[in-house]
Amino acid sequence: MDYSMTKRIFVTRQISPKAVTMLKKRCNVIMWESEDQPVPRNELLKRIVGCDGLYCLLTDNIDVEVIDAAGPNLKIISTMSAGFDHIDIVTCKQRNITVGFTPDVLTATAELTVALLLMVSRRTVEGVNIVKSGGWGSWKPIWMCGSSLSDSTVGIVGLGRIGLAVARRLKPFGVKRFLYNNQNPKSEADIICAEFVSFDKLLRESDFVVICCPLTPDTKEMFSRHAFEKMKSSAILINTSRGGIIQHDDLYQALKTGQIKAAGLDVTTPEPLPSDHQLLSLTNCVVLPHIGSATEDSRDLMAVLAAENLLAGLEDLPMPHEVNIGVE
Repeated sequence: MDYSMTKRIFVTRQISPKAVTMLKKRCNVIMWESEDQPVPRNELLKRIVGCDGLYCLLTDNIDVEVIDAAGPNLKIISTMSAGFDHIDIVTCKQRNITVGFTPDVLTATAELTVALLLMVSRRTVEGVNIVKSGGWGSWKPIWMCGSSLSDSTVGIVGLGRIGLAVARRLKPFGVKRFLYNNQNPKSEADIICAEFVSFDKLLRESDFVVICCPLTPDTKEMFSRHAFEKMKSSAILINTSRGGIIQHDDLYQALKTGQIKAAGLDVTTPEPLPSDHQLLSLTNCVVLPHIGSATEDSRDLMAVLAAENLLAGLEDLPMPHEVNIGVE
């Protein structure tokens, strides 16, 4: 028997057949057979016991309780997501558990970011609802006017792979300036002639603010009342990264009072957002159900990348996409 076939792994959701086949050829696979619902907590804690590897999703809270339940055999965690804030990275480092992720789905996420920005800036959701409700009357010169990308300033918070992909797709719309804020300047910014600026300057000068940074202790709720107070009243905020980067109550107040013009969110806290949430009562806020990577090709790619990460880790080989656990 192949050595890897003795390795036991738990997969927390039904994934693409190609990825399942890859895993079953080389591992003893236990799978939660549901596509629609995350594995219940009690089932996760039960089924993870004794596993060498865990294949999880963004909806799974992989905390110290789960890692304890798995026991000392657990050496590899592979998540089918670009983000990994749902995993207790500190505990993983302490216990020498390698973590893999799937960052290379930037095309789909970048496309959705641009689509969401256009939906909000041109008020398309409002327009569709007006047509459906019978509110489409005679033409009026200033009725349903939105914001134009032409000659605008776009600020990108987090010019990583997705942030750069977003900027490259927005450039043909005639954007005048790109500003970006990172921990450090990025050489790739030269591709789009983007200017490295402070967070405050980005907020003050941008017509569109696009959040593409990961959720970390430093970025958690960085968009709160203090940030909104620095933005233009005509500014539009777009978030396709993580919901926790925005303080949602403060965003609601900023949108309701006209402190900023509009917002588009593909990510929220919590997820799913309750249907009676106050943000959903606003016409100047468009909320999507976290579909940034939701193309068939991208989801298949993510599933396979996560499988490749897991299999490489189980065989003590370098993961194609390993999280750099740089925590103390």
